[in-house]
Amino acid sequence: MNEPEDYSPGDPDARASLPAPRRVPVELAGARLDQVLARLFPEHSRSRLQAWLKDGLIRLDGMERQAKHKVHGGEELVVAGLPPLPEQLAFEPEAIPLDVVYEDASILVIDKPAGLVVHPGSGNWSGTLLNALLHHAPALAGLPRAGIVHRLDKDTTGLMVVAKTLEAQTDLVRQLQQRTVARHYYALVYGDIASDGEIDADIDRHPVQRTRMAVVPGGRPALTRYAVRQRLHGLTLVECRLQTGRTHQIRVHMAHLGHPLVGDPVYGPRRVTDSRVDGFSRQALHAFRLGLLHPASGEDMVWSAPLPADFAALLEKVGGRADA
Repeated sequence: MNEPEDYSPGDPDARASLPAPRRVPVELAGARLDQVLARLFPEHSRSRLQAWLKDGLIRLDGMERQAKHKVHGGEELVVAGLPPLPEQLAFEPEAIPLDVVYEDASILVIDKPAGLVVHPGSGNWSGTLLNALLHHAPALAGLPRAGIVHRLDKDTTGLMVVAKTLEAQTDLVRQLQQRTVARHYYALVYGDIASDGEIDADIDRHPVQRTRMAVVPGGRPALTRYAVRQRLHGLTLVECRLQTGRTHQIRVHMAHLGHPLVGDPVYGPRRVTDSRVDGFSRQALHAFRLGLLHPASGEDMVWSAPLPADFAALLEKVGGRADA
């Protein structure tokens, strides 16, 4: 899958079910149309509304208008028909077990296992987290990407938050964009890391190997902070905190630092010389802590998830503590 880890409400696919027609209040007379849309459709992000406006999907008294058009007050605003979302056409609910850590009317937090693809794509059109979510909460079929706002790689484990309402999804995406969502990972890497630090290096598609990501000057800004948690004779357990959410960010950044993740089939060493980790066939990466503001209540919420069994066994095998 080549999608970014953090999804944007302005993505072409990120379109929700049609909002009901609304009338422009007279007190908004003289305001720009894009400002009026933001006021009347607060459950939608500005980028989504601007995309609808640019695509000619918004009618003001039956007419297409530009964002800078000044309203008179009293006009009817209508969002014209949108093409069905691809997931509404192609993706079906599947009874795939979910490890639910928290759930209420607005959000769902899960502990994702290794091997579970988050979103359908080329080669993975079924058996994904999205399919599981549609079975767990059928109403998610009415949301873009079934409420998914960020992702973990197929073989990365740990905590993910999913929105259950459009308002929650828009709010969570904004929190991700504002970098206020706390995402902490444990990663077991090769080498002895001397001290804590950060990696501020742009990431983009590899210029030659297009299925890989790489540190590329002028790419998308990416910042990872890391802290040493255990030194294990040629290996280091680090806690990484994402400040941005780029595809394969931790894997690419740690490899760029000269400390690739144990088991990483893409960015790790071609030959494994440490017999202690031989046979661990996925990247040793686990999202163990997630913190955010609840999109409905504003409450500061934090969840944690223990290391999965295979990661815990690996850590103990190399002389570490699984209760890191």
